[in-house]
Amino acid sequence: MKWIEVQIKTTTEAVEAVSNILYEVGVGGLVIEDPNDLIIEGKSEEDWDYIDPSLLEQNYEGVIVKGYFPESEDLIDKIELIRQNVEKIPQYNLDKGLGEVTTSEVYEEDWAHSWKKYYKPKKIGEKVVVKPTWEEYNKKEDELIIELDPGMAFGTGTHETTILCIQQLEKHIKNKDKVFDVGCGTGILSIAGAKLGAHNVIGIDLDEVSINVSNENIKLNNVDDIVEIRHGNLLDVVNEKADIIVANIIAEIIVELVKDIPRFLEDDGLFIASGIILEKIDLVKEALAKENMDILQVETKGEWASIVSKKKVICNA
Repeated sequence: MKWIEVQIKTTTEAVEAVSNILYEVGVGGLVIEDPNDLIIEGKSEEDWDYIDPSLLEQNYEGVIVKGYFPESEDLIDKIELIRQNVEKIPQYNLDKGLGEVTTSEVYEEDWAHSWKKYYKPKKIGEKVVVKPTWEEYNKKEDELIIELDPGMAFGTGTHETTILCIQQLEKHIKNKDKVFDVGCGTGILSIAGAKLGAHNVIGIDLDEVSINVSNENIKLNNVDDIVEIRHGNLLDVVNEKADIIVANIIAEIIVELVKDIPRFLEDDGLFIASGIILEKIDLVKEALAKENMDILQVETKGEWASIVSKKKVICNA
């Protein structure tokens, strides 16, 4: 089967926006090539299990997002819509970079499994290890293993924003906690919450594909008695209150979400937010302050930040 690869040259801060543009037109697979990841981690070529030589030789200094589409009658219209929406990215105060959109033909056997060679087991917290289902790994005594089969259209769980969230969940989850995971994607944060001791976890996502992938990964990790995935937007589908709410999305959506956070948190409950580029930290902090959330910690990794805040308990005299 022949597929069309759509390449978009952009920036780290616009990756989420570009990815969403591709999801909205029905992308069949997604690959993100960011040479800055090598610089951010401070690693040499020898430190990686696998590096695609083309990534090291890439002349473009930004990020290349590749989306894969089956041949169809409306494909030309889809590509034109992608171009138009990429041009609109600066309206959201994001740097789209070059914004160049190009296409090429590929065959399914060349890429349907080749992306897996990039994905190796990785320890991303004090205890949590993310392991692809097809890889072998010798578990150490204190480690918690998350088995993940993200599918071609999802991340592998080792992006800086995911790492930041899991590190904060490790610090703050207590036994019997109730956790909401807003924008659950592959379900990795929901699974991490369950394995770290949460009594109940609710993952929420608007994308039906994410719902299906999350449910598959939850069963794979044997936490389906703890984790429930709901289809909806932000917190629209919950009536309960949580001890911890975690959201790994983008700054602009977090700012909207913050307006509802206090009424869905228990007293002294925590909100862990990530997916925030460094330039947007103050934007999120200001939104949190308006809702009387105490900012406890700001952590950064590469170009990204996480912010941990706490619901203020207002005592009426």
